[in-house]
Amino acid sequence: MPSLDVSDRAVAPEVRGAVGQVLGSDTWLPLAAAHATRADALTAGWRERKAQGEKHAVEDFLFTYYPTRPAQLRRWHPGAGVVLSPSGGLTPDDVAPLLAERADWRWHRADAAGRVSLDVEAFLADRGDTVRYARELLAATASRPATLGCFGLHEWAMVYRDHAEGRDHRHPLPLRLGAQGTDEVVASHPVRCSHFDAFRFFTPEAVSLNRLQPTRETQPALEQPGCLHANMDLYKWATKLSPAVPSGLVLDAFELARDIRWVDMRASPYDVSSYGEAPVAIETPEGKAEYVRLQRGFAERSAVLRSRLLEACERLLSGGTSRARVVPSRAGAGAVRQLPA
Repeated sequence: MPSLDVSDRAVAPEVRGAVGQVLGSDTWLPLAAAHATRADALTAGWRERKAQGEKHAVEDFLFTYYPTRPAQLRRWHPGAGVVLSPSGGLTPDDVAPLLAERADWRWHRADAAGRVSLDVEAFLADRGDTVRYARELLAATASRPATLGCFGLHEWAMVYRDHAEGRDHRHPLPLRLGAQGTDEVVASHPVRCSHFDAFRFFTPEAVSLNRLQPTRETQPALEQPGCLHANMDLYKWATKLSPAVPSGLVLDAFELARDIRWVDMRASPYDVSSYGEAPVAIETPEGKAEYVRLQRGFAERSAVLRSRLLEACERLLSGGTSRARVVPSRAGAGAVRQLPA
């Protein structure tokens, strides 16, 4: 499993405080190259496996459930309000073809001086509804305390009574406790899943066990910042808002989603020992405590990214000309609601 530590890294100027900023080629070309290198490192495993026809039961999720292609991830964008100029260390003739290529990208434009930037008006014409919905969902989620203590039972509910009903379970990995042991864990714990895109995969027998019945329509009312899948979905929203958000933010969200995915699978009913990973045994008091600790850490990391995405949404909806008003995240401020075991 990749390290869960967040390393310091140089990132491109972001929408906060960068509106109208002009970057010369001596600045933006190295940033674009560094971004591509970082993206290539993050997608190397997927690309190698795909070339060899191999699968990874944990990490492939990041490229199948979230269908952004590696080539899209390595393409650097500075975000809305930043202008890329041909002036700088290289001669304009060297840079002009690169900027001309960028100007042909969707939602981009070049001015008379050959400088390229995002066409915010064109982006909003196509994606305005997405931006507004993302702002609503992200702001609503950030306004709530993180609710901890679901113990990742959504993954268990997705295979509940599969064997008893003659169904194949939905994953190639074996069940760590076997089918009967898995069913007993679900039956003996309260299920409190608030995330619709997890709940919709519950088995028919598990649906009525969930204390909440989330729908797509109620998602803004139920999403909360302690939910692992809501926090993984920050990557989804970053990609949906691209290229209007800085590409460094997209990769930060990818890394967070990758780290959460590993914990989600370690806490699941599946046996991940073939990947050298120990389970988070949520059926035990020790496993529950470990899950809550990890969940709290992800909520804190996610609060930062959620705030950055909200700022980007606000910037876009103000036409890319005014400073964003960001709803503070109570999760980031340490507000936590821990459920009883």
